[in-house]
Amino acid sequence: MEIVRPEVNTPQEADAVEGASINQLIAESTSAIPDPDRWIDEVLDRNVFLTTADTIVAWGRQRSIFPMLFATACCGMEVISMSVSRFDLSRFGMDVVRFSPRQADVMIIAGTITWKMALATRMIYDQMAEPKWVVAMGACAISGGTFRESYSVTPGVNRIMPVDVYIPGCPPKPEAVIFGITRLHAKIIKGTMDNPMLSKH
Repeated sequence: MEIVRPEVNTPQEADAVEGASINQLIAESTSAIPDPDRWIDEVLDRNVFLTTADTIVAWGRQRSIFPMLFATACCGMEVISMSVSRFDLSRFGMDVVRFSPRQADVMIIAGTITWKMALATRMIYDQMAEPKWVVAMGACAISGGTFRESYSVTPGVNRIMPVDVYIPGCPPKPEAVIFGITRLHAKIIKGTMDNPMLSKH
């Protein structure tokens, strides 16, 4: 606090200046004393947050999915096109496509699944480590599509394994697949460490 002391010439002026200085001190003494450690609270507010271990684990799973591409028909071209710069699948943490089921988190079934192929499809699904998710992409994977009346085509992959996300279309555009991936992310974030497949129930 700086007190201004003007030049005085008479005792009356000196008394007036002194009185004004005293009144200034009295007025400033009633204000709150600033906390010298307030900057610590500001730093903590910007850099520290509280959450649960389940949230952190689900957040990590959500952003580091390794897809297992199981493309049997024309929908596979739409999945492949998602990795180009226009759609940039890498921004979802899915740029590493695994063709080993033991290293994959999500199985993207893109295309027709025949009963002869169903056994291999189920075997690959069983070999994937928990937690794992399945995306049915396209009308053929969801319901058999235009071939659903055929004796050799499954009426949907949900008949041979649980499906988490359905992406309709024949074939669905890459934008639809990306929307389906965001829906899968929303399901993954609801899981817990004890029950990562919570969204299935």
